Amino acid sequence: MEALKSESERGLPPLTLLCTPIGNLGDLTLRAADALRNCDGVIAEDTRRAGLLLAHLETRKTLVSFHEHNEERRLPELIARLRGGEKLVLVTDAGTPSVSDPGFRLVRACVAEGLAYTVLPGASAVTTALAGSGLPPVPFCFGGFLPSSGSGRRNELKKAAILGMTSVYFESPHRLCDCLADLATIMPGSLLSVCRELTKIHEEYRQGSPANLSAYYQDNPPRGEITLVIDPSGGCSRGTRLGRDHSEKTPIPRNLA
Repeated sequence: MEALKSESERGLPPLTLLCTPIGNLGDLTLRAADALRNCDGVIAEDTRRAGLLLAHLETRKTLVSFHEHNEERRLPELIARLRGGEKLVLVTDAGTPSVSDPGFRLVRACVAEGLAYTVLPGASAVTTALAGSGLPPVPFCFGGFLPSSGSGRRNELKKAAILGMTSVYFESPHRLCDCLADLATIMPGSLLSVCRELTKIHEEYRQGSPANLSAYYQDNPPRGEITLVIDPSGGCSRGTRLGRDHSEKTPIPRNLA
């Protein structure tokens, strides 16, 4: 059956975009592992992290750094290698390449050059947080990383309020309290889910209003990677509103990271 063939049997295209685990190495798919073992080289956002992943698979590949500061400069070199017949795999630090990570420009260049590519589905903090948030999942908007400046963040949150659908953002733990304080002013009636350290040992989903979550995290400074899910309507217009503020931690199974 075609679906059961390995990547070596199927034959890799010139470029493969490969999703890497967002915390738990057990989430690396069999296809992803097979592609990494059978490619000619790995294009990596962080070569050190990619090296650790390859070591976990007990394989070695040539690594090329590819990040926001050098991707435009690297494009001609990578396109030349792909045209020359090499099979390259693109990975980012965690999750899906091209989604708030390097990859978009390389895919666009492949389209322009007529080079074949594929995407191996896998881990995504966006859909993981959305599924676990308890907030209306459709429709939703993904806004990437919230701006680091206060004015930029407030402008983005005001746009989310006007949009009126569930929004998903990445936020720094150091700025989360400021963000929640802004939300308490801009969208006081909204319902939020702070999704922290997804798939890791200390994974946490915490739901509530901006004011209650702001008070909680003022007393309990957050750590780790955070994905923030916002329902501007508070669940009133697009689904059933949660009957109370869920400021208690949602029980979850522990994972071995």
